Amino acid sequence: MDQEENLSTQVDEIEALSAIYPDEWKIEDEAFRTFSATITENNRTATLLITLPAEYPATSPPFYLLTAPWMKEQDRDEIYNQLEQVYLDHAGESILHLWIEKLRELLQVVNPTTEQVVHETVALVEDDIPTKFRVLENEGSEQECPPITSADPFTERKSTFQGHVATVTNTTQVKLVLAKLYENRKIAQATHNIYAYRIYNEQTKMWLQDCDDDGETHAGGRLMHLLQILDVKNVIVVVSRWFGGILLGGDRFKLINNAARDALELGTYIASSGNDDVTKKKNKKR
Repeated sequence: MDQEENLSTQVDEIEALSAIYPDEWKIEDEAFRTFSATITENNRTATLLITLPAEYPATSPPFYLLTAPWMKEQDRDEIYNQLEQVYLDHAGESILHLWIEKLRELLQVVNPTTEQVVHETVALVEDDIPTKFRVLENEGSEQECPPITSADPFTERKSTFQGHVATVTNTTQVKLVLAKLYENRKIAQATHNIYAYRIYNEQTKMWLQDCDDDGETHAGGRLMHLLQILDVKNVIVVVSRWFGGILLGGDRFKLINNAARDALELGTYIASSGNDDVTKKKNKKR
């Protein structure tokens, strides 16, 4: 099946899903073939954000991201595993309908979590680090935190932005990186620490990816979209923003992406668009 046939199959599948799920299926970005399915079960809502690559369904699965702030991480991981298994069982076929129904089925049995992340502008001690970012004692804590590269911060209309990047190959390393960043008092006290990561599983040929807005609505999803467009893998990007009192409107998303690009360039995940000597001077590792 060539790309033209893939596209034709995608169009047919999207039309069918729009008819089957008129209130749950939504086109997010037609140009980038990005869609979402919002499912509510037991008064709890989860959104599956899906981007269709040109190789889907013939040789590649969809890129996907599950958004459900109330969900426990172990339940989220189980859903990811189940979705990957659906793809493996139906490789080469259109699977979005199966994914949506599998998500609906799993939402009926998962329990919400009361875990919340709170940032306070007080002196940082161990208890100030959000629980989900602390190094876990029983989840691969023998792993070392990967090196973190931080770009220089920049300020726009009194808001300051700074990007950080690290190589990660599993979710434990993601937590280690976030916990390490939160050891820095200034970063921990940022108004928002937005992040996104993409990990490629060589065995299953599937992507594990997730993001967090940290209160900056839609910023995490846009950061994830940037990583998908740049086609980077095994990486986490964190953008810290210190709000300066002036609302930036939609410009804040461009600035967040610029901070992420700065970090990705410094970490050599993407080609630098600036002077190499300047880039090397800015490179800071933790």
